Parts: sequence; C-alpha cells; structure tokens
Amino acid sequence: MRVVIVTESFPPDINGVSHCALQTARQLVARGHEPLVVAPATAAGTDTDADPLSPCPVVRVPSLPLPGYPQVRVALPSRRLAAALSAHQADLVHLASPFVLGARGMAAATRKHLPTVAVYQTDIGGYARTYMGRGEATAWRRIRAVHAAADRTLAPSTAALTDLVAHGVPRVRMWPRGVDTERFRPTLRDPALRRALAPDGELIIGYVGRLAPEKHVELLAQVCGLDGVRVVVVGDGPSAGALRTALPGAALLGRRTGDELARIFASLDVFVHTGPLETFCQTVQEAMASGVPVVAPAVGGPLDLVVPGSTGILIPPGDAAAVRDAVWVMAADPALRAAYGVAGRAAVQGRTWDAIGDQLIAHYEEVLAERTAVAA
Repeated sequence: MRVVIVTESFPPDINGVSHCALQTARQLVARGHEPLVVAPATAAGTDTDADPLSPCPVVRVPSLPLPGYPQVRVALPSRRLAAALSAHQADLVHLASPFVLGARGMAAATRKHLPTVAVYQTDIGGYARTYMGRGEATAWRRIRAVHAAADRTLAPSTAALTDLVAHGVPRVRMWPRGVDTERFRPTLRDPALRRALAPDGELIIGYVGRLAPEKHVELLAQVCGLDGVRVVVVGDGPSAGALRTALPGAALLGRRTGDELARIFASLDVFVHTGPLETFCQTVQEAMASGVPVVAPAVGGPLDLVVPGSTGILIPPGDAAAVRDAVWVMAADPALRAAYGVAGRAAVQGRTWDAIGDQLIAHYEEVLAERTAVAA
C-alpha cells in the first residue's frame, strides 16, 4: 500500500501530532508498505527527502513560525503537496491532525479522487478559546469542513469522538495511541538521578509536556509548597520563563527525549498532568508504562486512561487545590503509589504501537474496500 501522510508537524518537532505521525510511518514501513510524509519545513528550512529521523522519505513544504509560538510552524501554500501525491502514486492519504496543511491535503486528494483517513488529534477550538478568547465556533467550522470530506475520521478517545459527533462530523471511528512499553518501563528507575533531583530524599512530582498557556502547568504552584516534595518539570515552550517564577523551588529541566526521558519518567514518584485540552494525553500513557501513578484532570483523553482508585486520581480541571490534595494523598501512602504504579503498567501492556498499527491498517483496508464497492 502506498500512503501519503500529510501532517501539521513532524520530527524534529516534539508534540503529540509529530510523534503519532512518526509512529504511523514506522508501522507502515515495518509491514512492508510504502509511506511518504509531507510536513512543514523546520526552522532550519530543510526541504530534503532524506530526513535522518524518518523511516521513509519526507517532503517539506515552506512554512512560517506561528506568531507568539515560534516552536509551531504553519505551512504556506505550495505546489509540492499535490506534486508529492502524484509522484508517490498514492493509494490513500492519511491526514494527521488536519487544519492548515491537512486541509490542502484533503483538497488535493479530493481532486485526485484518492481515499482519505483524517486523524483528529488537536483541540483547535479549545486552543482558540485559550489564546484568543474567541474563535471556537470558527475553528469547529473549519474542523467539520475538513473532516466531513474524509472517508473516515479517527478519534483518539471517547471524549474526542463525542465532541466530533456533536459538532456534526460524520463517519467517526475510534483509533487510540500506542506506547513504547520497551522504552518506558519501571526498571529504568535511577537512584543516582533521583539523588540529583531530590538531594534531601524528597518525593519527586513530575510534569512532562509543552510549557504553554493551555497546559496550565502553573497549577503545580501549591504542590511546590508541600513539605518533602520536589517538583520536576520537563519540556519547553513559551511559558518556560514565567514558570520559573510561578513554581518556586521546582527543577525545570528543559527538553529531554529518548532514553533520557524514559529514565526521568521511571524515576518519578507521581506524574501530574495539568492541561484540560488533551484529546488523548500520551504522557499519561508513558507514565503508566513507567510504573508511575498519575494525577490528571477528569476531562478529555485522560478519562479513557486513568481509572480512579486503580491507576491514579482524576481531579476537576483547573483546580490547583485539587492538584495539591491529590499529590498529598499519594505522598502520604507509599503502598498506594506502588499499587497504582503496578496497575498502570498492566493497563498499558497491550497498547503497543504494533497493536495500534494493526488497528490503523484495518481502518485503511475498510476505507479502500468501501471505495471499491462504491466504484463497482
């Protein structure tokens, strides 16, 4: 099968869309399929198809940084997209979180009568509300227009599927995300790293993700005031400077990846996610795979991942006191933390990228079969 993956973000970017697009390409290559990635050019302006981070060729289209958030690149109009679809002789187009480049990919695929699978991954409406205080309805009109044109839309969680259907998006099915249970595992817990992060033996409470307004990492401020606790924040983004002031005593480690990130995850005592706009929340899965109990808001993707009283604690979104209290409950009960960690690891054992890749191929095959039946 020849698949063109049109994605709004791709490595070296670090975010959920980028990671999922990379894993999709890897799964296709591993099964003998022939993917091609089309993505915005990086800040360095590369447009080569010999990308060392990708398992397949990559076509980069011109892009500009998003004003106020330069880590995010927005694709400019370019003939490279349509040319890539033709040159690759695609059987199907996979649209990863389509909004700007993905919308153009949908239009190009429609002109060429190619089947499309659109993966919903980013709560653009919530982002519009967070950054502009308005525009949520406009964002949903855009989302609906793009996804309604697809042969199938894949939602990562029950909450996302419900939102899509409520906003009039047709042909929605579930497709969650995988987790690398070999990379993220409890045996990577590192006593030396723990001593470096918490030299007085404090309990280590960690957040991993983008440091941006919609993530509300400042909700950890009251946790910083708890006795015997050290807050560790991993990631970068436009809120990094403000968080150094908002989180007194916290260790802000910046961007970490790969095996180093996995070692940090496994060395935490509690993982806390603070953002209310997650359509899935991959870092929660990575914490669970690492055997770490989770505190997360009871909204969006975490509702499918965290089982209260078994793998972690769900709290009202945006409630700093609830974050503090949940951490304090965990801090006071080592046996509870251990039990949640074991249960979390067990819960994600079957959610490998190989298993999720099988599900994706099944969606592709169904879409192709439906197209064939209509043509007949």
